[in-house]
Order: sequence, then structure tokens, then C-alpha cells
Amino acid sequence: MNTFVTRVLVATSLLWLGGCTTMGPDYQRPEIDTPQSWQIPVEKTAVIANESWWKLFEDPILDGLIQTALENNRDLRIAAARLREFAARVDIARSGFYPNVGYGAGASRIQTSRNALGGPPDGVSRTGSDYNLNVGVGWELDLWGKIQRSSEAARADLLAAEHGRRALVLSLVSGVASAYIELLSLDQQLVIAQDTLKRRAETVDLFKTQFEGGVVSKLEVAQARAEYETTAILIPAIERQIRITEYNLAVILGRNPGPIARSTAIGKLALPQVPADIPSQVLLQRPDILQAEQNLVAANALIGVARAAYFPSISLTGLLGLASAELSTLLDGASGVWNAGAAVAGPIFSGGALDARLRVAESVQQQLLQSYLLTIQRAFADVDKALVSVRKLNEILAASERQVQALKDYAKYAKDRYDEGYVSYIEVLDAERSLFDAELEYTKRQGASYAALIEVYKAMGGGWVDAAEALANQVDFPERADEQRRWWDVLTRQPYE
Repeated sequence: MNTFVTRVLVATSLLWLGGCTTMGPDYQRPEIDTPQSWQIPVEKTAVIANESWWKLFEDPILDGLIQTALENNRDLRIAAARLREFAARVDIARSGFYPNVGYGAGASRIQTSRNALGGPPDGVSRTGSDYNLNVGVGWELDLWGKIQRSSEAARADLLAAEHGRRALVLSLVSGVASAYIELLSLDQQLVIAQDTLKRRAETVDLFKTQFEGGVVSKLEVAQARAEYETTAILIPAIERQIRITEYNLAVILGRNPGPIARSTAIGKLALPQVPADIPSQVLLQRPDILQAEQNLVAANALIGVARAAYFPSISLTGLLGLASAELSTLLDGASGVWNAGAAVAGPIFSGGALDARLRVAESVQQQLLQSYLLTIQRAFADVDKALVSVRKLNEILAASERQVQALKDYAKYAKDRYDEGYVSYIEVLDAERSLFDAELEYTKRQGASYAALIEVYKAMGGGWVDAAEALANQVDFPERADEQRRWWDVLTRQPYE
């Protein structure tokens, strides 16, 4: 027994050590043409892209909403569960490096035919028992690197899932901040509309009184009423949009639809700086780019799995156990049984399936390569578009503020001249209508300016995603022990070389 087992192990080990190779190409990061700077220059400021930028708005309600979203958002919970799934898949893939050890036990009672060939003679019992207890071992030698490539692909899938979750954190924080800014903008629009409606209601009442006294005509009364109703139409429309935005934000927060608290007006909200002095290469650490790269790593590894399928699989097998016809003698040394061997299995003809699977793997890798490069290009475009929006919207906002002030003067002068009898009330209505529209547009542009700044932080990514993810991890992975956390950090944070 020992001689046979030794020969088998020595032969297969020599074959393994002498012929072990890894099929498929090793991953190499593609050459990336990254611009050295953004298309739109920004003033030199403190680098704040790595901070929890939403705190710079100095709004504790917003801080609390983002914290709540990171704790309760359902999509983030789904992503966390998906992460645990892919972590388990890594363990499954890595298990192929080790032998499989199993056990078996059995007991049976049988009766044979006395009339069958080889049946027991008369006087000998036709019934008997059989008992067995064994341990089996099986081990597939990874001669062609199939298990190694499968493990590499599983690890890349895990990293892609992790970066996908971080991309969700990025979108989640930005989405909550943008929705909150939109609510503040709508609140201010509602205040403007309600104040304007109140003034126009007073004008309608005044004109009705003056009409009864013969001071104004029906035409002027009708004009005042028309302006009143025009404003009245806007108020429920704005209120509807406020409710819809609140309900959408509530779902993001993991709550049932309901009202959202606000602590300030949009005009009193602090305005953070635009992050500057950040090299464009930092953008390559954006979660969606890292996720696209890990998808490419996985596809690259699966080419090796497809190529390894052309070669035979070699497995070592063994069994050690006990077998006896009597339970009382099952543990006797004479009941021992064993076997050991090696098995080879490989393809001869597959109807072209192996070639097709290899072509599929290579084609998928090429698709994901182009997707990776396209993701990078889009990321740079996102940043430049966001920077353009911040600069130009700020210019528009400044001009809009000047326009509002000019229209306030226009409305005042028109009212004065109307009171003095130099112009008709049409001049006053025109001035007030223009002022009302300009005030609404100014408020909308305020919200757009804040939203564009949020988009800059979202487009650039940065270290703030790690801070936000740490908040989410406190809820998603409370069961991780320190040792598990260290293992997780090594697995998911170490860059692929």
C-alpha cells in the first residue's frame, strides 16, 4: 500500500511541479491618455475634495439627512448584501486549491436468491448484513491555472461589487444634497408666489372699490384679476412639486413618503468653494472607473479559464475506511479497506464548443476594455461639464440678481407714475409681472448654482467617498470582527498589480 501511494504521489507531484503553468494573459492596465488639467481652470483654493463636503453648507438638517440615507437606504442595503455574496464566491473559487475531504457511513441488510447463479447452498442463510465507514479525499491539480484564474476572476468581481457600492454611496450623498437644495429653492419660490398673490389680491380689492367709485374702468379691474389668477395657478403647481420632491427624498432616506424638515432658506445657505489644485489623474480613483477596471480584470482572467479547458484535468483520489459483515467486527484491524489513484480527464471532440467559449471570453474582454476607456472619457467630460456649469451659472446668477434689482426700480417708478396719472395701470402690471418672473428665475438659478457645485464633487469623486462609506459600513457590516475587517481591507483596497 505505502509503495503504491508513494509512487502515485511522487509521479503526480513531479508532473504538477514540472508542467504547472497558467493559461491566458496576465492583466496589464491599459495605457490611458489623461489630460494634465481640467478644461476650465478654477481659482486656487484649499483642497476640500477629500472632505465631507456637505458639511460645508453648514446645515445640520442636511447632515442628518445624509446620515439617515447612509444608514437606511434600501439600494445601499442591497449592494451590501451583494458584496457579501461576492465575498462568498471568492471563498468558493479559492476552495479549489485545497483537497476535498469527505466521509461516509452505511449499513444494509440483504437477502440473496438461492436459485440465482452463485446463490448460497441449502442450509446456509440467505440474509446478511454489511457495514462500512470511510473517509474519502479528492484533489484536482491546478496544472493549467484554471483554479487560479477562476479565483482571480472571483476576486475581481468582488472588488467590482465593492466599487459599485462606493459609486452608489457617491450618488446617494449627491442625490440627497441635490434634492434638499431643490426643496429650499421650491420653498423660496412658494414664498415669492404667495407674497405676490397677496399683493395682487389687495390690488383687485382696491380696483373693485375704485371701479364702484368711477375711478377705474372694467378693463383695469379685469387686468388685475387676470394677474391674480395667473399667480394663483403657480402656487398649487409649486406645492405639488414640493410634495413630490419630499416623497422622492423620503424613499431615498429609507422612510415612508412624508414631509422633510428644513432649517434655513436657500439664500442663507453657506456656499462651499469649488475644489481646485486637484490633478486630473485623481479622477482615475472614481468608483465607477475602478469598477469598470475590475470588470476588465475578471474578463481577462476568464480567458485563462477558457484556454485551460483545452487541457486535461488531473485529480488525485483516495479512500480509507472499514467494512464488515458484522457490526461487532467493524472496528477490527482486519476490516480496513483503502484505495488510492489518479484520474485524468480531457476533451477529444466538443463540436467546436471550446473554441466558441474562448472566442466569447476574448470578445467580452474586448467589450469591457472599451467600456473601461469610455468610462474614463465620460468621467473627464463630467468634471469639465460640471466646472463649466458652476462658472457660467454663477455669472448668470450675478446678472439675474442685477436684473431683479433693476426690475424692482422699474416697478417702483411705474407705480409712482401711475399714482401721478402719467401712465396707465398696464405699465404697472407689466413691471410687476416682469419682476415676479425674474424673482422666480433668480431663485431657480440659486438652486441650479448649488446643484452644479454638488455635481463637481460627485464628478471628481475623491476621498470624501471613503468617509461616507465608513458611515454606511457601521450599519451594513456591524458583525465584522477586527480580524475580519483587516482581511476585508486587504482584499478590497489593495490595487491590482
